[in-house]
Amino acid sequence: MVDLPENAALNPFEILLDYERRSLAHVAGLPEQLDAPGLWRAIAYRLGDAFLVSDISEVNEILMFPQITPVPGTKAWMLGIANVRGNLVTVVHLRGFLEGEPFRVNERTRVLVVRLASGSVGLVVDEVLGQRSFVEENMRDIETYADSPISRFLDSEYRQGQSTWGVFSMNALMRAQDFMQAAA
Repeated sequence: MVDLPENAALNPFEILLDYERRSLAHVAGLPEQLDAPGLWRAIAYRLGDAFLVSDISEVNEILMFPQITPVPGTKAWMLGIANVRGNLVTVVHLRGFLEGEPFRVNERTRVLVVRLASGSVGLVVDEVLGQRSFVEENMRDIETYADSPISRFLDSEYRQGQSTWGVFSMNALMRAQDFMQAAA
């Protein structure tokens, strides 16, 4: 517990407000406040050997792998539904959909929640690698993943250091007819 004699007469709520006021006085700039022309922010994740990014506005939430209730009569890549804070989320194994890979979960497996007009879809990915920022000069046409089944949902690629990141469009995935047809 921190000893704050100058706040001794304040109630606990006032002390918290004081902490907040003082901590915000030292913030160099929150990410939402930083505006750099030509800078694009994304969520980075891995599907097998593919390193992908999606626009930060397309991903609503990142979850640990939840408890899932299977839905009978669906394709293998449609894992089922999960209750996320009282909301039902359809959970899809993205790599299973794209590449037909069998589903395996480990400690790095995560779910990217994408909101649709009809509800939310959770896309299971092998690993989330955090937020990344890219400059427009490093954007190029699809080369690295051109022969991959992922390519039909890629808009472009970014080169950053020794890594190439495919720009995966969640919007294109959600519009794909075969993705919307999960019935077996």
